Amino acid sequence: MKMPVQPHQLLERLETIASVVRETGQALALIGLGSAGVERARLDAYSDLDFYLIVRSGAKTRFLDQLDWLEACGSIGFGFQNSVAGWKILYQDGVFLEYAIFEPDEMAHVYFAKGQLVWHAPDFALSLAVPRLPARGNRLEDTTPWKLGEILTNLYVGLLRYHRGEKLSAARFIQGYAVDRLLELIPHLETAQPIHADPFQPERRVERRFPALAAQLPEFVPGYAHSPQAARAILHFLETHFEIDAFIKKAILELL
Repeated sequence: MKMPVQPHQLLERLETIASVVRETGQALALIGLGSAGVERARLDAYSDLDFYLIVRSGAKTRFLDQLDWLEACGSIGFGFQNSVAGWKILYQDGVFLEYAIFEPDEMAHVYFAKGQLVWHAPDFALSLAVPRLPARGNRLEDTTPWKLGEILTNLYVGLLRYHRGEKLSAARFIQGYAVDRLLELIPHLETAQPIHADPFQPERRVERRFPALAAQLPEFVPGYAHSPQAARAILHFLETHFEIDAFIKKAILELL
């Protein structure tokens, strides 16, 4: 496998795939996503190709079960079906794909950020390529008190697991789940740099979007054996920016 793969090779592969599916007569559109979509300014040697392939009604199984349309674009080194809708493919030359396939009537239920139409058939309904994000509404999970409560109870449960000897589970609760919720609070505490945000994965590009937070991440995620240190650092961070309930704070400190 040749590494690194240059950005122009990735885009050329995407165009080749679009050309091949067009010739099948059974495809309607190929939408590039992420750095293969509207965020091409960040495409680099470590990028993969994410895309949606929209096919004609009744053709989804053909594209899922037969990989000839991808094999026509290069030699496949490894691949597996990672969802009911798509595959992950690693070509022998290092190009990595992650894609999903949908028929038109499925698109009303598919959530995705803005992408780029690489190709579409003349009869493709352009409205199907309009990005669709989950409706937020007035969800309890979007409130600061909920997120704070989740972080604090994640720290508490994580420390209980740690003292029981379940260090991996402790790391998941403290350095994983609690940090995930913490990332959702950061936009209220630090102005984001003008870097593309991922609406589905807040940890993406967080180091460049929130450099002040990034400087503290080594304290929040110090590793398998250091969950108590992580819990203490996260608790201190929360105390600096929010009013913390005294009872849960005392319970956490006792475990520390």
